[in-house]
Amino acid sequence: MKFRTVLTTGAVAAALVLSGLAVAQEMKFFRIGTGGTGGTYYPIGGVISQAISNPPGSRPCDQGGSCGVPGLVAIAQSSNGSVANINAIQSGALEAGMSQSDVAYWAYTGTGVFADKGKVEGLRAIANLYPESIHLVARKGAGIHTVKDLKGKRVSLDEPGSGTLVDARLILEAYGLSEKDVKADYIKPGPAIDKVKDNQLDAFFIVAGYPTGSVAELASSAGAELVQIGGPEVDALIKKYGFFAHDVIPAGTYEGVGETRTVSVGAQFVVGAAVDEALVYEVTKALWNDNTRKLLDAGHAKGKVIRLETALDGVGIPLHPGAEKFYREAGLVK
Repeated sequence: MKFRTVLTTGAVAAALVLSGLAVAQEMKFFRIGTGGTGGTYYPIGGVISQAISNPPGSRPCDQGGSCGVPGLVAIAQSSNGSVANINAIQSGALEAGMSQSDVAYWAYTGTGVFADKGKVEGLRAIANLYPESIHLVARKGAGIHTVKDLKGKRVSLDEPGSGTLVDARLILEAYGLSEKDVKADYIKPGPAIDKVKDNQLDAFFIVAGYPTGSVAELASSAGAELVQIGGPEVDALIKKYGFFAHDVIPAGTYEGVGETRTVSVGAQFVVGAAVDEALVYEVTKALWNDNTRKLLDAGHAKGKVIRLETALDGVGIPLHPGAEKFYREAGLVK
């Protein structure tokens, strides 16, 4: 699996400090898998890594410096998404990552997309973050107005290892379609947009908090349409798979696009069970401090809906003991 690494500003500062100074405080690294650069995991993961980092040599929080975990350098890494992040956590290539709630549940229980892989029993939750809307984006003028219109069309379902691919298959199934009924491509939203612009692709799926950068760019440049995902098919889908929820992308979220019915899953911050309890406690505490609140509000539109009061919503896997300790102190866990 390919990862693109983004070091926080603090991490760069730490490297400079360590190159010239003997720092008594131990430096710890915390790798967070995100998603493709055109989605929402990537920028949100970057904000979180910035918020929880506090490299050796940083100014104290009360002096306008970092309010993260002392000695911690968090590193946000671009990846293929939920499934890839969980696999990397299991192998030890990552300490933590972003995952859709459905994929995390399947991994922990060894069901769904993980049915042939076995249970990932060492997966734990830090927090539920925000709802992720399933976008079905169509090329303007492609004649795609419903999911059933995808039959015979050129459609990207996202890369193998992504949660988007899993959900795209379930949605096609809900409407009586399969991958064999479309001319399927398996690429990330960035390359998919290029193909849409070149009339080489008719539609693509992306699961991300709105507004997501890749869709906004396409809508404002070449134009795009969002396809409604609703009706009795969706009612049956939600009844069968409880991790889906009804959702609406408001009119005007993307240039020229009206209100669109769809479904959503939860974006969650997950971690390996073997990661030190004290460290995860401090990471969770840093995630919800006042300074992080400011960074989330300013960093991305979806950052505003990442709230402590919804931190445990839809969490279908065990909390990490470090996170559970924090939420018990905060009164969210009895």
